[in-house]
Amino acid sequence: MAAFITFEGGEGVGKSTQAQALADRLTRQGYKTLVTREPGGTPFGEAMRSALLAHADLETLTERLVFAAARHEHVERVISPALQAGMVVICDRFIDSTRVYQGHDPADAFARTLEARSIAGHLPDLTLILDLPVDLALARVAARGAMNRFDANAQATHEARRTAFLGLASAEPERCHVLDAAQTSTAVSEAVWALVSALLVAKSSGSPQVNPQSPEDDLF
Repeated sequence: MAAFITFEGGEGVGKSTQAQALADRLTRQGYKTLVTREPGGTPFGEAMRSALLAHADLETLTERLVFAAARHEHVERVISPALQAGMVVICDRFIDSTRVYQGHDPADAFARTLEARSIAGHLPDLTLILDLPVDLALARVAARGAMNRFDANAQATHEARRTAFLGLASAEPERCHVLDAAQTSTAVSEAVWALVSALLVAKSSGSPQVNPQSPEDDLF
């Protein structure tokens, strides 16, 4: 059964941990799963990830174009084929991170078109936004060691991103669900599973999905 699930949120909230935990649980229950990430997921995407992390002085539009190029390659070569094969695709970051990190302006027609072309109709069925107070998130980041250029941003920047993710969730409540990442990892995993299992039941029964694929005009 095909489903597209994304994990979003700021630095240090546990996205990668929860994405893998979900994949493991789905696999145990017999679902074919794929875990991937952005930027990344393909050789080109991984190269672009390294380039983005190495260059802290890129213009916002430059970053947006690089992310869009990497995403299009990712969607066409990895995500779309996996969905066509009936897999549950779990992606660590997707369009919402671009909206938050490179700016979100619903009136920007170019950004709307670029996003729509890059995802080729593959809006996530379910987006799980892990939310954590910034001071706790930054403590987790510090504990794991070396920081990348996004980790090292000022606390005010991290606060703004947290607010932006919560704003996206409010704007698209059928697709986006906010989970309290300050809970234990097990508690977060259970909250994730409650939402994912409901999505899978809805898909198997043919009921309207939590978030049907949307046309370009509904992407923001």
